Amino acid sequence: MTFRKHSEKSIKNQKEIMSLIKSISGIRGTIGGREGDGLSPVDIVKFTAAYAAFIRKSTTVDTNKIVVGRDARISGPMVSDIVCATLTSMGFDVVNIGLASTPTTEIAVVEEQACGGIIITASHNPKQWNALKLLNEKGEFLNDVQGKEVLAIAQSGGLEFVGVDNLGHIYINNTYDDKHIRKVLALPLVDVEAIRKADFTVAVDAVNSVGGIIIPRLLEALGVKNIIKLNCEATGHFAHTPEPIPENLTDISELMRTSKADVGFVVDPDVDRLAIVMENGEMFVEEYTLVAVADYILGHTPGATVSNLSSSRALRDVTRRHGCSYSAAAVGEVNVVTKMKETGAVIGGEGNGGVIYPEAHYGRDALVGVAIFLTLLAKSGKKVSELKATYPQYEIVKNKIELTSDIDVDAILASVKEQFGNEQITDIDGVKIDFADSWVHLRKSNTEPIIRIYAEAADAERANTLVGQIKEVINRITGK
Repeated sequence: MTFRKHSEKSIKNQKEIMSLIKSISGIRGTIGGREGDGLSPVDIVKFTAAYAAFIRKSTTVDTNKIVVGRDARISGPMVSDIVCATLTSMGFDVVNIGLASTPTTEIAVVEEQACGGIIITASHNPKQWNALKLLNEKGEFLNDVQGKEVLAIAQSGGLEFVGVDNLGHIYINNTYDDKHIRKVLALPLVDVEAIRKADFTVAVDAVNSVGGIIIPRLLEALGVKNIIKLNCEATGHFAHTPEPIPENLTDISELMRTSKADVGFVVDPDVDRLAIVMENGEMFVEEYTLVAVADYILGHTPGATVSNLSSSRALRDVTRRHGCSYSAAAVGEVNVVTKMKETGAVIGGEGNGGVIYPEAHYGRDALVGVAIFLTLLAKSGKKVSELKATYPQYEIVKNKIELTSDIDVDAILASVKEQFGNEQITDIDGVKIDFADSWVHLRKSNTEPIIRIYAEAADAERANTLVGQIKEVINRITGK
């Protein structure tokens, strides 16, 4: 057995980048560091126990089970062991489904009739990050009130653990990938025969996480015989920055140009986001994943749609084209789901490639996105680039500003509202300014120490101009 030594310099450098973010959806942080600075074992225990205490007093489910799944991050086994042990010390039985996507874990909570679930993943964040995403008994993320209660329990301390005779047990269940795939295949609007007859060649980039396990298996079940795998070993050693945005997808873009593949699919480490690459190597653009899926769904089951404030107007336009109504929600899956339930939406999601199809479940699910998009592609008879050309064409620019302790976000938002007071303003989540032919949205991220600035217009030049105007306002306030 070989043991690695860490120099004092490497440990010092590691400490300098520690970060811990506590939000209603869970706790996210970098691995290591002092308690409270990063996602240390102490913090994992504290927040897992607080979640268990919340579930104990709030659940309406008769079982005593909590589901735990994780992505393939290097820290995953360590964090999972601590989470499972903590839950049993709180008296809960754990259904450990091991390496599993976020939507797979959400489905498992419902199938097990569990009290809740914890997904161990930092989604699109780099490898040094991990997180605990917290689910309720419906397999959905906790809402604002519930999330704040968990944080309050963790903050208050005084957590009570059970005695030796009441310890929970851990049960291993590795069947949920298959169950998830069967659930997708059973969707009425997924046409396996049409996909099989199309004889697609499909490339997949799963960034060496759990998507490398389940996406190729889904494609095989859909009748795809020609699968080109890129970064599909679930090692947790991410082959590129894991967020599925164009600058991180140069390898699959080049592969598409040389392999004659019909379509490329890219997922993030926990497989709730889906990016599509066209046959010419260009990006379909993450924003248009939901647009294309919604177009197909609305063509068969007309109804309302929902996306968040930072998502493309193209969904609104396509929805209206079908004679249906569109609504916008605050950023965050739980907010989109809430609005979908309020409006009875038949399809919704987020512009980051997150497709939420209630016919399957109320959670972003890249597997659902893959199956429906391939059905649409097969039935259209078009190339992916030709399909893209049928949708309203917008350019969206996504920018950000790193937050420091001296930046007053509230003052920034107030100044932006004042400067653009003559325009249509939405302030349910940061500040969004809607112009006749464009929009810009400024908000503080819930998952990273940054301010996000998104802008969309008919061309990138106009969108970048909007971002520049917002940055000028921020520079005047901060003096930077």
